[in-house]
Amino acid sequence: MPVARTHCVGLVGVTGRLVEVEADVGPGIAGTHFIGLLDTAISEARGRVRSALINSRFAWPDARVTVSLFPATLPKRGSIFDLAIAIAVLGAAGAVPAQRIAAPTFLGELGLDGRVRPIRGVLPAALAAAEAGVRTVVVPALNAAEAALVPDLTVVPVATLAELVGWLRSGDLHRLPVVADAASLSQDAGQAQHDDHTEHAERGEHPEHTGHCRNGRRAEDAPRPFGPYGGGRAAPGPDLCDVAGQPMGRKALEVCAAGGHNLWMLGPPGSGKTMLAERLPTLLPPLDQESALEVSAIHSVAGTLPPGRPLLTRPPFMAPHHSATMAAVVGGGSGGLVRPGTVSLAHRGVLFLDEAPEFATTVLDSLRQPLESGTVTIARAVGAVTFPARFMLVLAANPCPCGLQGTVGHPCKCTPAGRRRYLDRLSGPLLDRVDVKVKIGRATRAELLADRHFVETSATVAERVRLARERAARRLAGTPWRTNAEVSSSALHRDFRLSDAAMAPLHRGLDVGTLSARGLDRVLRISWTIADLTCKDRPGQAETSAALALWLGVD
Repeated sequence: MPVARTHCVGLVGVTGRLVEVEADVGPGIAGTHFIGLLDTAISEARGRVRSALINSRFAWPDARVTVSLFPATLPKRGSIFDLAIAIAVLGAAGAVPAQRIAAPTFLGELGLDGRVRPIRGVLPAALAAAEAGVRTVVVPALNAAEAALVPDLTVVPVATLAELVGWLRSGDLHRLPVVADAASLSQDAGQAQHDDHTEHAERGEHPEHTGHCRNGRRAEDAPRPFGPYGGGRAAPGPDLCDVAGQPMGRKALEVCAAGGHNLWMLGPPGSGKTMLAERLPTLLPPLDQESALEVSAIHSVAGTLPPGRPLLTRPPFMAPHHSATMAAVVGGGSGGLVRPGTVSLAHRGVLFLDEAPEFATTVLDSLRQPLESGTVTIARAVGAVTFPARFMLVLAANPCPCGLQGTVGHPCKCTPAGRRRYLDRLSGPLLDRVDVKVKIGRATRAELLADRHFVETSATVAERVRLARERAARRLAGTPWRTNAEVSSSALHRDFRLSDAAMAPLHRGLDVGTLSARGLDRVLRISWTIADLTCKDRPGQAETSAALALWLGVD
């Protein structure tokens, strides 16, 4: 019998590569042999695929079956290859036309009863297939809406192996109970993103992505839960107007949201640090289509996509516990299976470390490289995997272990050496990468009552942030940067050089040693953000002085 060929996608991190799956049924001692640098999950596929075929009433070839996954040098992991292997074997055995399985790409895990089960990483796999020129991809029915986000790609969702074989034999798409059209789903995703921006400005809610099918049915018939990830109406989300008595904290939050800057808040317990951090995502604009696909692909690989929301249109907010390990924060895994960490799950969003000095020093220092490069590379013996990690870092810390230093009527019981050791857990190189530092004190009753007249809603501040980001985008058009925080040092001093008068406060800081060379660049970036918020073409001395005060943490 001739060799049958089809395709699947191998994932390395969030990057996919098209894999050619070949099957040969020939003479020899009956048995199944896999070749092509496989892991344990793929080696075990012979049992899953054989049982799935038999229980779907297809005969398993009583001959020597050889399955090859090319390129052999590419490590292949996971059960994503089950469906492609089964179809290749059926094609080699003559159960389905070999010419009809050559063009599509098949993704999915098989159950022993022939069901096609959902898998992780469908979105990046579908993106890789589309980039390789594939026009049709077959996926589990529960992953259909996710795969259909990729434009110019026909998505064929299947629930069982028998259902798929029936389509391959007839070639009629409408024989399947569900056929998702990628173009219509992509349009719905774009409309959902537009609606999300509008509704967020009005009510702070997160709309749902709805996918329509070519034959009028939905890609997923399962009922959607209520809440922020479901189709029901969620409870009102956090709003910046909830935080009273902290005008400096709210202003720092606005500057960070407008420029994509990192933030450190120092203050006693109960002063509002966590409330401020949780409201930072409400000030950020929705993700554009490219960023939304990038963020959704990372969460797809990690298996953290919310139910019913294949496309994440809002910036993610990650807040790991202080007991998190380095592998959990940066990423890692065993057996060659590397998963993205919290820094990658917070890509294009916010990473909040509450009680930052309680984190392990190695975990905190591991953030230094991603903060500079926007990526994190995890090296293992079998190879290296790079994940995106362009996030806004927000640190919150108490002034001392007891948290009472500087509070009125509550004397601190910590020794000077204990206070110093506590804050020394945040290393100088890490804090040097934090743009904005602000002290958050406990507000008095009079301050709370007076500030109630000046608080603004998240929608009001988010509009100013949007306008500031648009000004920055026009200035940075034609460059690889999106926000002021991403502008390189060379561009700051060459293309966006400020006048000597505006640089005077910064030169004094360099002379007295309160400002480092890296700190100078970060102050310049903040000054451009302040200028964008005040609708100025270039920062002046007022903006650089204000930026220097924010970087130093001066009230």
